[in-house]
Amino acid sequence: MSPLRQRMLEDMQLRNYSAGTQRSYIHYVADYANYFGLSPAKLGLDDIRNYQLFLIEKRQLSTESINCFLSAAQFLYTVTLEMPWSKAQFGRMKVGRKLPCVLSAAEVVLLFSHIHILKHRAVLMLCYGAGLRISEAVSLKACHIDSKRMLIHVEQGKGAKDRYTVLSARLLTLLRTYWKLQRPVDWLFPGTKAGTHLQPGSVQEVCRQAAQMAGIAKRVTPHLLRHSFATHLLESGADTRAIQVLLGHARIDTTARYTAVSPQTVARTVSPLDRLPAEAPPKKKRGRPPKIQTQQRQG
Repeated sequence: MSPLRQRMLEDMQLRNYSAGTQRSYIHYVADYANYFGLSPAKLGLDDIRNYQLFLIEKRQLSTESINCFLSAAQFLYTVTLEMPWSKAQFGRMKVGRKLPCVLSAAEVVLLFSHIHILKHRAVLMLCYGAGLRISEAVSLKACHIDSKRMLIHVEQGKGAKDRYTVLSARLLTLLRTYWKLQRPVDWLFPGTKAGTHLQPGSVQEVCRQAAQMAGIAKRVTPHLLRHSFATHLLESGADTRAIQVLLGHARIDTTARYTAVSPQTVARTVSPLDRLPAEAPPKKKRGRPPKIQTQQRQG
């Protein structure tokens, strides 16, 4: 490991960046350095701009991925290398707002009917039944399940924040069955290596295969189940603020986008036109209105 990479990792650790963010930033910076064949310390703003154009035109990466590279580059140069550059010099791309895709209740049932391994079923039911991110679901421990208060304690979720979310009675029954059969020691869902938990990638692949066997044409992921959790709660009349807390969203407008996904919610909205007082019926016309005669100028 180069001294620069080591210093960047230490800088992220000092600021309590998550392990996922650290891996992502190092990955993007390493690709950037390999593209030019030089240490990033020898590159500058023009090189960042040229590499961004390469990512757009040649590699055709998503807007989110390119912005992630820019965030990594900004951290490297302004924090680790202490360059006096402003945030405005890292030209982030405008991200279009897309509505999240969701499953219907029938599709959720169909998906779960094709997941036969109990561990995988439990993890994916946590994503749908409690609105967990896949990284949060696989890193749960038995002590995080509060069956007395019917809550799940999400420890150090996105943004290094703790929160509570709802524990479904049906999910609790499944987790108890799983516990009796597996008796996990450390993590609730242990991985293949001792001391590790189940990896998100393996669950994502299980989800993809189950959707394919179920004949669901949508691109089904564990995160899609989280979107479906929020949308179905909204359709059942749950308060948007409550859903925000359950999902762990920092901003209410992030949660509010689910109102655009739910056609039931839109259909229940009363148009202001229907709230206007009843108007009197129009009077019947009698004959033609008199014509207005204009004086013609003489001369």
